[in-house]
Amino acid sequence: MNKLTIKTGTEDDFFKRGRRLAKAADRGEKLPEECIISFEDPAEMMKLVTTARLALFRTVKEMPGSITEISQRLHRDRSAVKRDVDELERAGLVVVRERVLPGHGRMKEVRAAASRFSLQADIV
Repeated sequence: MNKLTIKTGTEDDFFKRGRRLAKAADRGEKLPEECIISFEDPAEMMKLVTTARLALFRTVKEMPGSITEISQRLHRDRSAVKRDVDELERAGLVVVRERVLPGHGRMKEVRAAASRFSLQADIV
């Protein structure tokens, strides 16, 4: 996936977007390589996108790695990074995959789910 958008929006906005995509698919049009995560309440969005998690996302985007490696690069406690990775993975911002290391077993590697993401919040 190339782009991930995190935004605020209403339930009506969600269904309008779904109908628009369904019509495009029915017409045989290529669908955008984009994922949109939407929140009705901006406060809920801000619970997910904290300063620490933004730094974690940037670090993973720059260079994927294990939770231990990422926590060392960020100078943060490993368990705190693990909790943040779990939240970002549930939301779809990062992907955790098991990777085989030749002669050294396996490791779980954290990667960004998209090459970039944007935040959009409309507060009314």
